[in-house]
Amino acid sequence: MRRLRGGAAAAVVLICAVTATGCKQTTGSGAGSSGAGATAGGSAATGGAALAAAESLTVKGRAPKTGYARDRFGTAWADTDSNSCDTRDDILKRDLAEVKFTGGTCKVSYGVLESDPYSGKHVTYRRGSSKVDIDHVVALSDAWQKGAKYWDAGKRIALANDPLNLLAVDASTNRSKGDGDTATWLPPNKAYRCTYVAAQVAVKKKYELWVSAAEKSAMETVLKTCPAQKLPTGGNPTKAPGRFHAG
Repeated sequence: MRRLRGGAAAAVVLICAVTATGCKQTTGSGAGSSGAGATAGGSAATGGAALAAAESLTVKGRAPKTGYARDRFGTAWADTDSNSCDTRDDILKRDLAEVKFTGGTCKVSYGVLESDPYSGKHVTYRRGSSKVDIDHVVALSDAWQKGAKYWDAGKRIALANDPLNLLAVDASTNRSKGDGDTATWLPPNKAYRCTYVAAQVAVKKKYELWVSAAEKSAMETVLKTCPAQKLPTGGNPTKAPGRFHAG
């Protein structure tokens, strides 16, 4: 996996700030950004694609959470891309700067989130510390209630380990999110909201997950402030190799 820094999949990108005047050009970084680079493991598509994709998502009510468990999405951080590093370390290598390893070139022992996408804070990662989380941009519980409960194990495992759906972030900020969707949680860092919502839209479109009416409305509200926001693409295949199993 190509190493990118600063909680980002592009070194210098365009971000749309959520302001009364709409989308403005700044320099910055982050998954799902509108810049000409990869985002959460993917690459950017054409301008305005994020809003169009949000408008195309299927609307349904939430299915019951009954039956949800983390192991229904497989063992945490499975090496589904077969690069001999687990998914968590892959994302740490991609998103942190000043990375140091222990016991080879997989296990990240140290790194820095130069500007956490969710809070804007400078966050230091040390192995064994809980200051950096790897967030599922579309939470697995939310996915379960919007289609994933009906999938086979291979597709659920793929979603849980897809770089398009993963981002290194400040742990304390991330834990306020829970399994919220766009209607119930947005990053406190307002300059990152267009980027964040575009990433959620990209994952839901790729995996054919539906959205609630309130969620779709919230997505469109955010993305209308940055109508040129591009849609991130890429990541892993939507089915994990057959050697992986889920509970």
